[in-house]
Amino acid sequence: MAELRVPTLQHLARNWRQQARFIASALVRLVENPPRFNYNPLYSAVRDLLVLGVPYDQVLEGIRKIKRESVRNNLLSVMPLIRDHFAGVHPDFCQAVDRRYYPVGRGLMVPFEPPMIYGVGGQLYFPWFSFWRSNPLADERLSLFVTLVEEVLLQDPDLETAHFEILDFSAADSKSPRELTVISARDIPRIEDTRKTEMLEIFAEGYFQALETLSGRTPPPSEDRPPHHPDPDQPSFPGF
Repeated sequence: MAELRVPTLQHLARNWRQQARFIASALVRLVENPPRFNYNPLYSAVRDLLVLGVPYDQVLEGIRKIKRESVRNNLLSVMPLIRDHFAGVHPDFCQAVDRRYYPVGRGLMVPFEPPMIYGVGGQLYFPWFSFWRSNPLADERLSLFVTLVEEVLLQDPDLETAHFEILDFSAADSKSPRELTVISARDIPRIEDTRKTEMLEIFAEGYFQALETLSGRTPPPSEDRPPHHPDPDQPSFPGF
């Protein structure tokens, strides 16, 4: 049986649909046709530039060593945008943030692992990198993501004053180059509690339907399905 791993918080938001069956279909497709690469080299590039002060050309040289041409070119298309955004930024400190979990419901714990936080002149910054070329978070899905992340951040008094911004590196269409859009979380409408609960319940239902589909069994009615308790250390979907 193909394995359905617990999605990360951003994948929860991206794969959210109005009906659970559509969420289930999206999750099943991800398992059956998983992404063939991830954007981890770009996270490393940001840390090299911002934290270690590695020269830009040297960081590029590392990415140019990636063998698959399509992957290499995709990553290289993002690098100038990263360079320009962080040009002149000299953080007083930069550090990783421990993984956290958001309880979606019915025992489903969704992981959330911020890439980094950094401080400049007494202000704490929390950048979230959205490297998807197409179909970035928008509208209600973006509001859901920001709402959940804010709840996670507010659990930590050291992070509650951080300036939370989303760096969207998407392209307008398949023929256009990528552009960087910086979205301040302060400008994103939050999801009201009642609607948030409804959305999370729909996602949880879709997740368990996907589990049943991949196991080859017909999903029973929601009220008859036993709770699922995933391994909290189970990895999330790869970035794509």
